[in-house]
Amino acid sequence: MTAPVWLVVGLGNPGPTYAGHRHNIGYLVADELASRAGSAFRAHKSGRAEVVETRLGPVGPEAPRVVLARPRCYMNESGGPVKALTTFYKVAPEFVVAVHDELDIDFDTMRVKLGGGDNGHNGLKSMRSSLGTGDFHRVRVGIGRPPGRQEVADFVLSNFSGTERKTLPFVVDTAADAVESLVTQGLERTQQRFNS
Repeated sequence: MTAPVWLVVGLGNPGPTYAGHRHNIGYLVADELASRAGSAFRAHKSGRAEVVETRLGPVGPEAPRVVLARPRCYMNESGGPVKALTTFYKVAPEFVVAVHDELDIDFDTMRVKLGGGDNGHNGLKSMRSSLGTGDFHRVRVGIGRPPGRQEVADFVLSNFSGTERKTLPFVVDTAADAVESLVTQGLERTQQRFNS
């Protein structure tokens, strides 16, 4: 029996305008995983996504096959490219991992889970619609709530603060560790380790 392929999707908005925004933390984690694999993202023939095909975990044929992906469309259209990739690589929803920003979790904190609602997150909403289910894994990277009366949309589409930027590399590194753990160790062990 062939081992399943995992699809790890870093959610974000493409282009330099959005690169440093809180909403793009999924892209940053995907970039870190690609860097660890010694690979660069390339356009995929299925359409609006860039991918890296690699293995995670111990080096060797037993290491799980993983496709890292960054949709090259706006967040609210992410589902189309994700669906195309799941079809191309024959990935079942339970082997899809969405890495995304999460308002309801404090910055420098994360949660890993399977399934659930979209909580107003347009990327997750689009994925749920296109996949026909919400039963995919999520690595929810906390960005916290906006201060004062700042609108949520303005907050997520703004850059991390100077203080946050000092910690951000560690946050991204830990989230990448969580993805590797999920793929190689399973959900329960990953939750025990990372759902602080």
